Amino acid sequence: MTEVVSENSEVTVLLVDDNPQNLKVLYETLKDKGYRLLIANEGEKALDLAHRHQPEVILLDIMMPEMDGYEVCQRLKADPATADCAVVFLSALDDLQAKVKGFALGGADYISKPFQSQEVIARVKTHARVIRLERELQARNRELQGDQTRILNSISEGIYGLDEHGVIEFANPAAALVMCSPVEELIGRNFFETHFATCQDNRDGLPVQGTCRQGVAENQRNIRMRRLDGTGFPAEYRSTPKLDEGELHGAVVVFRDITAELENEAALEEARELVQEQRDQLAHASRLTTMGEMAAGFAHEVNQPLTAITNYARVSKRMMGKESPDLGLLAETLDKIEAQSHRASEIIRRIRRFMKKPATGKEIISVPTLLEDTRQFAEVDMRNNEGGIDLSVPDSLPEVMADPIQVQQVALNLIRNALEATRSANASTPVEVSAEVLGTSCVRIQVRDHGVGLPDDAEDKLFLPFYTTKDEGMGIGLATCRSLIQAQGGDIGFERPDGAGACFYFTLPVAGATGAPCSPDANPDAEHA
Repeated sequence: MTEVVSENSEVTVLLVDDNPQNLKVLYETLKDKGYRLLIANEGEKALDLAHRHQPEVILLDIMMPEMDGYEVCQRLKADPATADCAVVFLSALDDLQAKVKGFALGGADYISKPFQSQEVIARVKTHARVIRLERELQARNRELQGDQTRILNSISEGIYGLDEHGVIEFANPAAALVMCSPVEELIGRNFFETHFATCQDNRDGLPVQGTCRQGVAENQRNIRMRRLDGTGFPAEYRSTPKLDEGELHGAVVVFRDITAELENEAALEEARELVQEQRDQLAHASRLTTMGEMAAGFAHEVNQPLTAITNYARVSKRMMGKESPDLGLLAETLDKIEAQSHRASEIIRRIRRFMKKPATGKEIISVPTLLEDTRQFAEVDMRNNEGGIDLSVPDSLPEVMADPIQVQQVALNLIRNALEATRSANASTPVEVSAEVLGTSCVRIQVRDHGVGLPDDAEDKLFLPFYTTKDEGMGIGLATCRSLIQAQGGDIGFERPDGAGACFYFTLPVAGATGAPCSPDANPDAEHA
């Protein structure tokens, strides 16, 4: 019983017969089947109950006084509220004409009197299920249509439905808002003639033309569209063909005004340029800070060849004062003067190149040459920190695409930090600088020291601005390094190696390489990726 009630719940059946005995039999037959049963003994009452309750099934007697079942059925089908009810005629008339007339008036079925209980139950169940499914389908269709209307009305982009000739058949409220015209003024107009000023001069190659004529989807940005008042605006649109069983019936066009978007993009590009300029200034300031810290060392470096030049010049002067000067020894002394002058010049050249603000941007650079130049540049700190630098770079290392000045700044910063960490730990193990290829698109450069190591919370804070582990540090070095490396298309990070110390690394894209992003995990097979 529970199963039947659940299946037939919310199903209403109207029983109409002027014979009380027939009504009683029908009621007793259906009362335990889970239906909501309504009873009427004449036509007007049946119409009133049907209009108020919209039953799924109406068991309707034909032979009734005043208003017979045929008239009741005709009026039921004329009323939109009851037109979908399944009318099952009940009659002792079993001739063909009576059945044909009933079906012609909209009847769904016919049960002859005296009727059998099982037949009544089966037919009511069948028609109730059909009507219920039809009503659910109609409700779902209305819901979908309502959803579609709400969606189209809520979309901020303009939407047109065009026929194959480009005539606007549909426009949503957003289209009217963009075009500053009511929807009714847009519908019926030709899309191409209305919105493109060049339509009269060039009917071929217009936007959406290929979609309407050949069924080719289009997507263009920053095209000029015209409103009905003649004003224009930059737009982006997407058009898709309307197809019905493979036959082309026009296009659906989704478009929007991108005036504000283009202005925002221009402002964003200006902001990016400003950020890049500020980043370059910060990087330059960082290099100035580095030079200030290394000034004493450089003064010592430059002073050595200058002192040698002075001494060799004095020796040469005394040799030339002799009656018979040794020209071979004099030439050898002059060669030493030249060598020391080149040494001083190279030191100054290296300083000037490091100090200048980069003007050329990225270029193809040799990693071994850059790291060797950086190692020589760091020799000042190597002496000050009483450490050493071991450089290990394979000859087969590919060239990279990057800004050499900024990359050298990062490498020098990491090497100097490693030397300071080594000195703080009173260690004598040299700082290890190495490079290797990750996959086919990246080069990884790492600096390994055996110093004091990193604090426990380094993962969260080390590359943040103004965070430092040094007593006198400003906390902008590693933050600047990250900014510089990310600007090259690479990444930077650190590891805690076995034993003492730390290992910092950064990656750079191989020149001309295409493939995986140049990041620490670019090569999943690498142990340290």
